[in-house]
Amino acid sequence: MTHREHPAPAYRDVVDGAAQLIDVREPDEVAAGTLPGAVNIPLGELPHRLGELDPSRRVVLLCRSGGRSGRAAEFLTAQGFRDVVNLTGGMLAVVDAGV
Repeated sequence: MTHREHPAPAYRDVVDGAAQLIDVREPDEVAAGTLPGAVNIPLGELPHRLGELDPSRRVVLLCRSGGRSGRAAEFLTAQGFRDVVNLTGGMLAVVDAGV
């Protein structure tokens, strides 16, 4: 099983009322801005905070450029999550697109 890649500026296409939007950056990075409704779970804390996520719902992952969220997506997929989306380009792409 694998995760999907989706361009970050088009995040609204994959984030709906049932999706869990997770920003895996560090708290100081998130303090500078994130997407509406995002919950901050830093990548290093993800293994210890799996219980906060519902594996039956889509998980959409965000970071600065798409690298850390890609690693988080691989990890969650390996843990049995079935609907995992990595926002490629991350917040850099969102800001560049003026979203």
